[in-house]
Amino acid sequence: MKLSQRTRVGIMTCLAMLMSWTVVEATLAAGPLQVHPANPRYFTDGSGKAIYLTGSHTWRNVQDSANVPNFTSYLDFLNKYGHNYTRLWVYRGSPGGPALTPTIYARTGPGTALDGGLKYDVSKFNQAFFDQLRARCRVARDRGIYVQVTLDSSETARSEAPGNINWPVHPYNVANNINGVNGDPNGDKWGYEIFNLQVATLTALNENYACKVVDTLNDLDNVLYEIVNEANHDSRQFQYHMVNYIRNYEATNKPKRHPVGMTSYRDPGNEPGGANSDLFASPADYIAPGLNLYRDSPPAADGRKVIILDTDHIGGGDASWVWKTFTRGMNPVYMDTWDVSDATSEGARKAMGHTLTCAKRMNLAGMTPREDLASSRYCLANQGDEYLVYQPVPGVAFTVDLPAGTYDYEWFDPVSGPVNAESSFVAAGGMRSFTAPFNRDAVLYIRRQQ
Repeated sequence: MKLSQRTRVGIMTCLAMLMSWTVVEATLAAGPLQVHPANPRYFTDGSGKAIYLTGSHTWRNVQDSANVPNFTSYLDFLNKYGHNYTRLWVYRGSPGGPALTPTIYARTGPGTALDGGLKYDVSKFNQAFFDQLRARCRVARDRGIYVQVTLDSSETARSEAPGNINWPVHPYNVANNINGVNGDPNGDKWGYEIFNLQVATLTALNENYACKVVDTLNDLDNVLYEIVNEANHDSRQFQYHMVNYIRNYEATNKPKRHPVGMTSYRDPGNEPGGANSDLFASPADYIAPGLNLYRDSPPAADGRKVIILDTDHIGGGDASWVWKTFTRGMNPVYMDTWDVSDATSEGARKAMGHTLTCAKRMNLAGMTPREDLASSRYCLANQGDEYLVYQPVPGVAFTVDLPAGTYDYEWFDPVSGPVNAESSFVAAGGMRSFTAPFNRDAVLYIRRQQ
């Protein structure tokens, strides 16, 4: 069949459009995150560039309840501040009372649970929950946001005064399911046995649930997994087991591999503020440590783990903390109420967006925290090529150790961003003094001219 000129042109145009879409898709989704082989303080997506994660998160942003934000508005909020990360909170139980919806397990009865609804069948998943989880991860991906999916939170297994309303409404409470599953075999009215390996039935339920989550999300490149939020101290071996279990399940059954992480304990055990040594010794790809030492002057990341430093586990958090964390080689994230604005929260939100802008401008894969190169002690550097220096003390001069050469530089206000045009200078080699052109804490970016 002979095609007309118009038809041939139309076909060629369509092919060109398809090719352009393919290129765009490859650019938008290079692949799931993996620890960067050259600079393991960060992730990479297989492109070779270092991926820096930063952003806000809030409770109840997967399942619905009266105080859940509209998810589209929530993503608008993250995009407004230039964030590329959020943490998605999942609850197998229901913190604070009536069940969140959709529930993870089907409520089939027979019989009535302690919250007045039908009892759960914990052998049957509620597909509506997994559909909603997947939909929210996908729309976040389409908005340029990585999601750390928290598989569970230990608060639903706790019984705390006043009210004692968490564990009594949990599906693994023996009074609430038709399967005879007892998540509190020692009878102390706390379900922490869910997060250890003592009961084979509970371990199997955890594994089955993790597989269902992975089956739901494996094809998405913007996903990271977290085993449990702030579990009890004796959950160490359980969390190690689940990190390895998810990793092996993906490797054996799925086309893609995703980072699996472990976060700070709720109770300190033998190490005040959280046993961070357990996190560093774990098989996890990334960790979120506790301890107050990460709040005021966080120690530099040494590359043993990707560190997502979350104020949920350390408290505090302002613009200064964001820049300190960034220049110490970590990924700062902020536990946010999202609908409340004050100077502290606004400063942290804006600072995270500005650090991400800086991270994208730099060759972050080649930069490491170098306290020795700047008198302020907050410095990311690829010595001789690029430097990002934070001076937390307003109006005070600081020095940077620079090899001889010609450099461009730019000043940033930590909250409002760039404050002047790029300028240049010639360094003779050695310590060079700088004073910010404004009287507040300051950020200086220096780059050798090519």
